[in-house]
Amino acid sequence: MARIGFAEITSGLLVTQHLTSPCLSASLSAIRGPRSGGEAALKTRRTATYLILMVLAAVTSLAQETPGPSRQQTPQTWVVLLGTGTPVPDPDRSGPATTAVVGDTAYLVDFGPGIVRREEAAALKRGIPAVEPGNLRVAFVTHLHSDHTAGYSDLIFSGWTSGRAVPLQVYGPSGLAAMTDHILQAYRVDIETRTNPNGPMRDAGRSPDAWKVSAHEIKSGVVYKDDKVTVTGFATKHAMESYGYRFDTPDRRIVISGDTNPVDETVRACDGCDVLIHEAQSVELLPKLPASIQSFVASYHPTTEQLAELAKQAKPKLLVVYHTISFPPGIAPARLLRPGTAADALYASPEILQKEIGSRYSGKFVIGNDLDVY
Repeated sequence: MARIGFAEITSGLLVTQHLTSPCLSASLSAIRGPRSGGEAALKTRRTATYLILMVLAAVTSLAQETPGPSRQQTPQTWVVLLGTGTPVPDPDRSGPATTAVVGDTAYLVDFGPGIVRREEAAALKRGIPAVEPGNLRVAFVTHLHSDHTAGYSDLIFSGWTSGRAVPLQVYGPSGLAAMTDHILQAYRVDIETRTNPNGPMRDAGRSPDAWKVSAHEIKSGVVYKDDKVTVTGFATKHAMESYGYRFDTPDRRIVISGDTNPVDETVRACDGCDVLIHEAQSVELLPKLPASIQSFVASYHPTTEQLAELAKQAKPKLLVVYHTISFPPGIAPARLLRPGTAADALYASPEILQKEIGSRYSGKFVIGNDLDVY
């Protein structure tokens, strides 16, 4: 194959310093040669000119598509939805869990049931090794409801046995430290048998403290910072102490609401953010649910109508809707179904959610699913 070297491309001007292709050299000679020779010589010069122009166009295009040094040095930030479900088990939706991935580091928010298997699925199916259980070292929790924390012990111990070599760092509301201590105490026998002289976790090179957890109980403000991300917690409105989190990275701002009624703090945290991940409940489905759930939602969760209004104020570049009460046929608990209702009576399909939000909000939004990447 002909070798073509180009050393400089500046301000749209291509400066050719080195051409070693015999074909190109011959082409240049043909262009520079005498203008006599008739029709055959004219065709040769035209062909040679065309070849040179094609090569220059190709190299210019390549230079334009190649990112410069500053872009290559900027970590790329992604959002991975590991779980988008609710307290009622759905085989297609694990418990709430979201990761912000910055370069080769993942930061987890919430650890609902199924978290570790979804981490591995994201690593294998989406090609994101940063979310492998053994690689995840920092996590945040929005609040301590079971659907957001039932995967905590799995996160601690499966991450450890999968290769995490340092203690897990976890940040969240009051009560997190006590929850952590109780989980570690509950698994004391497991820890002792894995770390004793005959245990499988005593290998050289492993940290003897990797099973431990440092639980940090937070208040609003900057709660975590390293060379890739600054994480700010902001108070939200739920049935217990709760926080949303804003992730500021070199290239994106991501806001994760957790469970909350609409609050101004979310609007201020986003303020034109790249991605806002927020829960919402269907206005069509809500009247079909028991009065106790309707009342709870009215106090501590947003409807699609309320989320549309919040998004108008927050102005995210992308709104991701998740954690929506919706029961595909066969999943709804019997206690929620009224006598004589159809099996899909409590199913808020993606089409319904799209219609409810899209009729009220003109910005870009998606209905999130497990293993979606943004």
